[in-house]
Amino acid sequence: MKDASGKEVGKVDLTETPHGVLIKLSLKGFPAGERAFHIHAVGKCEPPFNSAGGHFNPTGRKHGMAAAEGAHAGDMPNLFVPANGELIVEVANPAITLVESKPNSVFDSDGSAIIIHAGPDDYKADPTGNAGDRVACGLIAKK
Repeated sequence: MKDASGKEVGKVDLTETPHGVLIKLSLKGFPAGERAFHIHAVGKCEPPFNSAGGHFNPTGRKHGMAAAEGAHAGDMPNLFVPANGELIVEVANPAITLVESKPNSVFDSDGSAIIIHAGPDDYKADPTGNAGDRVACGLIAKK
């Protein structure tokens, strides 16, 4: 994960499980606060990270865990980065896969990226959750 200046601010590891993908995120030197954390539809991380497109949403659902017609496959819970800027968290995402042949694979034709936003996701506003600017991006790549 890199911020808009190109500084490395963290690392993400994804592991396929029988129940979806386990995402382990570690941040260091990251601004404190509540932050939205999503998988975005395009594997590009060109600042200000709009190149990563919208949220990963292969099933065409509405945004947000609180939306009746939601959520996007790329919607995940907010992160709470402490004052020291260091965070290690594991999140399970049952709506995605690393298996290329499946329709909900993050390894589709244009790839995918993980984005951290400036603010929290409200879990309901479509299509973005009012999460603010994109402040960090990481390409999802095969190991």
